[in-house]
Amino acid sequence: MNTVQPIRDINKLHAMEKYLKKKSMRDYMLVRLGCYSGLRISDIIKLKVKDVRNKTHFKLKENKTDKSKKLLIPPEIKEEIDEYIKNMNDDDYLFPSQKYNDYVLVKNPNKNGSRYIKVANTSSNSPISRVQAYRIINEAARKVGIKDEIGTHSLRKTFGYHFYMRYKNNPKYDPVSILQMIFNHSKRDTTLRYIGITQDDIDDMMRGFIL
Repeated sequence: MNTVQPIRDINKLHAMEKYLKKKSMRDYMLVRLGCYSGLRISDIIKLKVKDVRNKTHFKLKENKTDKSKKLLIPPEIKEEIDEYIKNMNDDDYLFPSQKYNDYVLVKNPNKNGSRYIKVANTSSNSPISRVQAYRIINEAARKVGIKDEIGTHSLRKTFGYHFYMRYKNNPKYDPVSILQMIFNHSKRDTTLRYIGITQDDIDDMMRGFIL
């Protein structure tokens, strides 16, 4: 089995988001949240609206490790999250199953205009499956020309890869140590391998190193 890769090309990632936003807000927000939070897909799909509504942090027990985690809800997408959930109930899953439709038709209470209007569907009581999440992510990646092996872990790895690239030259932070804590890795090497830092990346950093 091939190891899934992060989405290294930020332009391809934005193209994926643009494609998904036109198709489904649920699928768009799934990718946005995965790439900005670094949470495992198994934890993301179990989130409910009440876990993010009027909250500043995710507070959850990780499905894989059974460890409690507190993680900042990314301010960069908080406004989008709030808009996405505004017509949803607290006990609704954040990412409802495939039976969910973004909108349903209901009778228009206003006599003027069309007989039916679209409203957000908030009736689902089961979350999206891991398999369905894989299909959403993989299909969108193929649509925008990403040829690397892409899977559900790609969102978490994408967060880690770009977090590292953003802060690797910042003397204030040690991004590997921070990612170790976020990912609950015991070794730095594990974190570097996980986020897809390659020999080419190391070579590029060495070329720019001057005393």
